Amino acid sequence: MNGLIGQKIGMTSVFNKAGKNIACTVVEVGPCVITQVKTTDTDGYNALQIGFGEAKAKNTSKAMIKHLEKAGTAPKRKISEFRDFNVDALIAPEEGELGPKGLGDLLTVGEVFAEGDKVSVSGSSKGKGFQGVVKRYNFKGVNDATHGQHNRQRAPGSIGAASYPAKVFKGMRMGGRMGNTKIKVQNLEVIKIFPDKNLILIKGALPGHKGAFVRIEK
Repeated sequence: MNGLIGQKIGMTSVFNKAGKNIACTVVEVGPCVITQVKTTDTDGYNALQIGFGEAKAKNTSKAMIKHLEKAGTAPKRKISEFRDFNVDALIAPEEGELGPKGLGDLLTVGEVFAEGDKVSVSGSSKGKGFQGVVKRYNFKGVNDATHGQHNRQRAPGSIGAASYPAKVFKGMRMGGRMGNTKIKVQNLEVIKIFPDKNLILIKGALPGHKGAFVRIEK
């Protein structure tokens, strides 16, 4: 599955040929460097490991620095692996045919994606911290405050535990950590590509905050 690593810039909107306004997410994609080539003979499966974004050497482990030195590249902020990456399916640029891609080579957004492609985007959602049941699960709360209720407007109510079962069942909808989970959104359309600026416009919203890293696959 071919793909690249990107970083969310923000949202905008564009008009299509029919005059309809489409909300899009702007993502800076690549150029990504190939940091490792895995094959069936050496690793048991075929994959490309790619890196994106510059990182400081002091924030990178020595093992990772040595690993990236084999590809002749500096430390990267984000490294991800794409299984069964079909290098032969890359889109040739207008100025000429693509050469073979290998360790240390760059992958750009114009080579991997084209306008109209259907892609899947995965990333970490925004973290909301510790939240109650009203925000986390859309509970109504105890709204009838005139019948003996005090500070119960956003309470969860009874959870059913008494002498039996004498415990709270797993999965009970209660307050807790909300957000900061991996989310994958599928079948999103590539609206526009700006190869000279390494930008791609994807229809709809993507998981994560501005500046968050996302993984785009097709």
